Amino acid sequence: MVDQKESIPPILRPDNVVAVSLRAIAERFDLAWVGDESDTELTGISMNTADLRRGDLFVAMPGLKTHGANFIQKAKDAGAVAVVTDREGAKLAQGMELPTLLLEHPRAHLGELAAFVYGNLPGTMPKLFATTGTNGKTSTSYLLEAMLRQLGEVTGLTSTAERHIAGEVIVSRLTTPESTEMNALLARMKEKGVTSAVLEVSAQALTQLRVDGIHFDVAAFTNLSHDHLDDYGDMETYFKAKLGLFTDGRAERAVVSLDSPYGARVAELANIPVVTLISHEGVDATYRVEILDEQPSHTAFKLIGPEGELVSRIPIIGAHMAANAGLAMVMLLQAGFAWPRLVESLSAGVNAYLPGRTERVTKDSGPDVYVDFGHSPDAFLNTLAAVRKVTKGRVFMVFGADGDRDASKRPAMAQVAAEGCDVLVVTDHHPRFEDPASIRKTLVDAARDARPELEIYEVSPPEAAIRKAVALAKPGDAILWAGPGHQDYRDIRGVRTVYSARKEARDALAENGWK
Repeated sequence: MVDQKESIPPILRPDNVVAVSLRAIAERFDLAWVGDESDTELTGISMNTADLRRGDLFVAMPGLKTHGANFIQKAKDAGAVAVVTDREGAKLAQGMELPTLLLEHPRAHLGELAAFVYGNLPGTMPKLFATTGTNGKTSTSYLLEAMLRQLGEVTGLTSTAERHIAGEVIVSRLTTPESTEMNALLARMKEKGVTSAVLEVSAQALTQLRVDGIHFDVAAFTNLSHDHLDDYGDMETYFKAKLGLFTDGRAERAVVSLDSPYGARVAELANIPVVTLISHEGVDATYRVEILDEQPSHTAFKLIGPEGELVSRIPIIGAHMAANAGLAMVMLLQAGFAWPRLVESLSAGVNAYLPGRTERVTKDSGPDVYVDFGHSPDAFLNTLAAVRKVTKGRVFMVFGADGDRDASKRPAMAQVAAEGCDVLVVTDHHPRFEDPASIRKTLVDAARDARPELEIYEVSPPEAAIRKAVALAKPGDAILWAGPGHQDYRDIRGVRTVYSARKEARDALAENGWK
């Protein structure tokens, strides 16, 4: 087992920061002083003492259990040189002897403060792209970044899986980090010469103000389906969280997929210019994706729009993945890249690697094994259809469900899995503090209700589950292992246990004699 704190990647900041005076912050945001005024200079900003560095401005905010001002002494000991807090925090800060500015509701202004501290001001930023939706955010982001590289851009990326900075690759903490970390990351990208950056934006990032202080050149909507109702309660609240990205305060223009019913609502309600995309017949849109060929090694497609037709391919299976690629291409057009450049650079294909997204781990022989990060009913539906399309034999599915996360989607996940495969293996994923046997029972019961005749196995732990599937499969069959994707750990009672689905799948193949 690995200590969770030790396994969390560090926050990335620029190597060199132009110091900003506390007085300049007071003037820019019209903040009152608590006590004497000060010309103190600072080189960073933090809301968490664990990530604080010498020279930082410490933003002390009210929390669910305690006020951040109770940690001002700890922040000072760690090197904080000034404080921003509200009236309640100012009372708690008395006697701490750090220059202090008064700001009510500091979280609501945290992103703008961080942008100012790191110099992320209008006219100084790379081209910024945002993708949001239930599924497809990461895939679209990786495909878009690959296209930008092929167009000659120096790229940055922040996604569920990784952070990229001009070729540097770092494992991610969160899908979208806190606004202080995000602005530090963007400042580092600028420092390293990044000209275009792609940001995956979750619903939580929007409602928790993590992308405040950032204005995107182009924002894209992939789809919306059942997920995260543990956070949002119902689909309408979840939808409104996503819709917040498509406002003039967040982005200049938008590209919206109409492949899910919510896309039309986004296009209607957005108050910024919108173009639309569809990947099936029967719906009018500005652009359309047409599938040309689906093979285990690639998916070929055509993007059709006002400028003409662009034929390309991606090194991953699935019509839904081709739709994501088409969405990325239209984002490039909306950002000002010319159609002839796209045709010249992308007609031979998109040179992309998508970690843990229907990633084929099979080598020379044996059944095809795909490891995928999907963990919602809609993700299962699309990915199973993609695997079925390129598989001559039986389709196996191995999956489990997250503990301490949206439990309402579990029966639907099991139903879709049962209806889309020939053999089902139910196992564990991140149990967290839930009983994994109870989670498995819910999944098995729902799968049996959906297809009583289906061959179903309940196998724990997942290391044994993938070996069970591989042992049953034959050449020509395919195994989709949904859930773990790129992740290199399992969360078991709050501890991150080292674990790789890709390695386990390859080992299972080798143990069964497949090269």
